[in-house]
Amino acid sequence: MVTRILPAVGDADAARSLTALLSQLPDSEPAPPAGDSTTLLGTLAALAAESVGDLPEVVLVHERVGPLPALELIREVALRFPAVGVVLVTTDTTPGLYSAAMDAGARGVVGLPLAYDELVARVGAAAQWAAGVRRHLGTGPDTPGGPGGTVVAVTGAKGGVGTTVLAVQLALAARASGRTTALADLDLQAGDVASYLDVQFRRSVADLAGIRDLSPRVLQDAVFTHSTGLSLLLAPAEGERAEEVDDRAVRQITHVLRSRHEVVVVDCGTHMTGANAAAIELADIALLVTTPDVVAVRAAKRMIRLWDRLQIRKAEETRTVVNRHSRGAEIQPQLIERIVRTPVARGVVPANFKELQAAVDSGRMQDLDSRGAVRQAMWGLAGELGLVKAAEAGAGGRGRGAGQHADRGSIGLRRRRGGVDKRL
Repeated sequence: MVTRILPAVGDADAARSLTALLSQLPDSEPAPPAGDSTTLLGTLAALAAESVGDLPEVVLVHERVGPLPALELIREVALRFPAVGVVLVTTDTTPGLYSAAMDAGARGVVGLPLAYDELVARVGAAAQWAAGVRRHLGTGPDTPGGPGGTVVAVTGAKGGVGTTVLAVQLALAARASGRTTALADLDLQAGDVASYLDVQFRRSVADLAGIRDLSPRVLQDAVFTHSTGLSLLLAPAEGERAEEVDDRAVRQITHVLRSRHEVVVVDCGTHMTGANAAAIELADIALLVTTPDVVAVRAAKRMIRLWDRLQIRKAEETRTVVNRHSRGAEIQPQLIERIVRTPVARGVVPANFKELQAAVDSGRMQDLDSRGAVRQAMWGLAGELGLVKAAEAGAGGRGRGAGQHADRGSIGLRRRRGGVDKRL
């Protein structure tokens, strides 16, 4: 049997050295190295979407992979792709590090500098373990590549662009189609999910922050089950408690939510912290919400550059959603796509606050008129993203809002005045 090996190495010299040695291993098929943790997770997710059988048997994680620490990356791969054997490559071969690697989910540790015999033994053992897991799970096309469902991170380019309204409606659309759905509010200092759904609940995400080993039962104690069937994990009522929630806590919470729900929608707000940055990095779908005005589009461009500098998310892996769109606006979706340099969702959300006002003021976003253009556009977007079942996606798209695609704005693009491009 040929062993497929995917190395993850951040250092170019180390990558060349490791690739050269892997090419000498018998019955092995090394893939080009992944240069960072985001690339590795994205590659594995794409392979797992086809079949467990398409995943490599062994993933080698170099200690300097970045930006995610090596042990955190091992834990992430082990949780999301349990049919892959992970081996840590490190200069530290002390018992303490070995124990930490095993606790994170590694199947072996290889010391640096690399020795051929040791690498053969560790890769072989990890490959045998992966083969055993796959025999137990099966490798059919319907076998999931990791535990649980789809995570959608919704972030605003700036405050007031409609981030929370969109997150709530996407979650409601997924739940209405019959999918088990969680809505997590990680706008930790100014979260409004509770207000939009008229919820008063004492527990919040901050109550889970100090728990080292988070179990589904413990998580359930902090989750509020809404009348719509949504599982809500709310932001703390006291804004100062936001500091208690770090990236490690968010990773744990996201894993457990993913394992229990088919869809997990995360409202990440507009301010980047280690907590919501972790959610954006882990998300299967990352949405950046903007409105078609100069200030918001510039903020969207600034946010994408920030994510790129911090290696949180690549521009091409993010989708921009245009809210409060009108056909007569100077700034149309095509122009936004050119400036922000991300794909723009086909379905745009029309500007019609009167439709929203009653539901917003009463805290009953679930009662938003199903015939309204705004609701139909947002539910149509849920269908575009694959969050709802096919029948519901079709029903949600039969409205004026859902039918407005990016190519419909060409007239407005041609009419825009020259000053808009210059300001952006």
